[in-house]
Amino acid sequence: MSAPLPTLDPAFFDAAQTARAWPFEEARKIVARLQRTGKTEALFETGYGPSGLPHIGTFGEVARTTMVRTAFRLLTRDEIPTRLLCFSDDMDGMRKIPENVPDRAALEPYVQMPLTAVPNPFGGDYKSFGDHNNTMLRRFLDTFNFNYEFASATEYYKAGKFDPILLRAAERYDEIMAVMLPTLGPERQATYSPFLPISPQSGRVLYVPMKHVDAKAGTITFDDEDGTETTLPVTGGHVKLQWKPDFGMRWAALGVDFEMFGKDHQTNAHIYDQICRILGGVAPEHYVYELFLDENGQKISKSKGNGLTIDEWLTYASPESLALYMFQKPRVAKRLYFDVIPRAVDDYYQYVASYSGQDAVAALDNPAFHIHSGKVPVLDMPVSFGLLLNLASASNAHDVSVMWGYLSRRMPGVTAATNPELDRLAAYAVRYFQDEVLPTKSFRAPTDKERAALQDLADQLEGQDALGHKELQDIVYAVGNGHQFVPLRDWFGAIYEVLLGAEQGPRFGSFIALYGVPETRKLIADALASRLIKS
Repeated sequence: MSAPLPTLDPAFFDAAQTARAWPFEEARKIVARLQRTGKTEALFETGYGPSGLPHIGTFGEVARTTMVRTAFRLLTRDEIPTRLLCFSDDMDGMRKIPENVPDRAALEPYVQMPLTAVPNPFGGDYKSFGDHNNTMLRRFLDTFNFNYEFASATEYYKAGKFDPILLRAAERYDEIMAVMLPTLGPERQATYSPFLPISPQSGRVLYVPMKHVDAKAGTITFDDEDGTETTLPVTGGHVKLQWKPDFGMRWAALGVDFEMFGKDHQTNAHIYDQICRILGGVAPEHYVYELFLDENGQKISKSKGNGLTIDEWLTYASPESLALYMFQKPRVAKRLYFDVIPRAVDDYYQYVASYSGQDAVAALDNPAFHIHSGKVPVLDMPVSFGLLLNLASASNAHDVSVMWGYLSRRMPGVTAATNPELDRLAAYAVRYFQDEVLPTKSFRAPTDKERAALQDLADQLEGQDALGHKELQDIVYAVGNGHQFVPLRDWFGAIYEVLLGAEQGPRFGSFIALYGVPETRKLIADALASRLIKS
């Protein structure tokens, strides 16, 4: 269920007028747009194509649009009503069977049927494939407490909400064709129509040329799959529009003021705008973001299921860390895979920690403000996620109780009850270690130089249990310099690879302080005796 719209602190209204963060830059365009059009409400829209399971890119559109919406509310002192409509194109035909669904063969008879007419292959009480994927999207939006309205293309078409604009599309059919045909090759031009009828016989979405468009009657005539000449009204869900005209039609029908989309849509944006204007609307403000890539640099695809899913991110990290990843540099292509999670988690807590001491101007530039719509929590995070991951690795933690065995010794008085946020982070660390680190964890033997340095480190740590992390880090530095590691990062790389089976990690002095000096000395002894290397 959609969350209530967050209240805003008026103390930020003045500072918002000169705020520099990207959501404010986009929101100012919407403010100017409403001044031109005279509208008294701002409608923000995001689109979702439920041809595959929801992925993080879809989630990111809602998160980023919410950030722009919040900025707009601040700029207008929250005096103009706003709405966020999450629109699912679930009447689209299933053009191919997604690779990541069970029993793909069972879906073959339903190719080209509307997604809400395709049986649900996942089990559970869902009427269709489209309904299942819509529910998946709403579930995660609700997890993050977004305020939004969900809209289904199937419901809008069948309920007649688009009927007036579809009748106008029939009247202005030639104008729409004049926009579309130059964008197509000769073969496609010969058969193209912006109207896609739903076959009364097979139920499939048909890509067929029109034999006649009767604007007065509001009907189209075409040959069905078996060659039968068929006439259907353009209203009532009997037809839908091709995806490019559909974009512009929806903007005109709903009066959309802002929509963001991926870079793959950028070359078509002017087509959407033209269709919107032909149908009597005013094209909305756009924001084009870069696409997410998987670890191999390939575009993330709903149908392929590559890259991270929302479920996977939320298994190993908080929704807030995901929102931070969405906020940062939307116009830069970023790889989205498991290795980015630890950095996003630690950056989030750093931004939250700095927020409490900032004035209104600085706070509006802090990503934490945009993640929480100004309601930034006060959190005490005494250790980093990276450090917890190394602790999980060194202790081979199988559950969070193992982590607390170390945490409680090093931080007297701190428990899961007194710091539930730390408990949540420790649980994430254990899951991440078990699923993503342990299966590929690989130790190596030290070189002669590294062996001598590690033995020296163990010797110098003896009896130093009372030292803090800074003093312990000084010892680590001194050993590396004493054994002439140049550059010094080679020394730290050896520590992580030989002792922890990792390529990198947090400050090793902090790790020693948390893991314990005797435990660290034993870890070094095990490494030097080759007990960490699997046979």
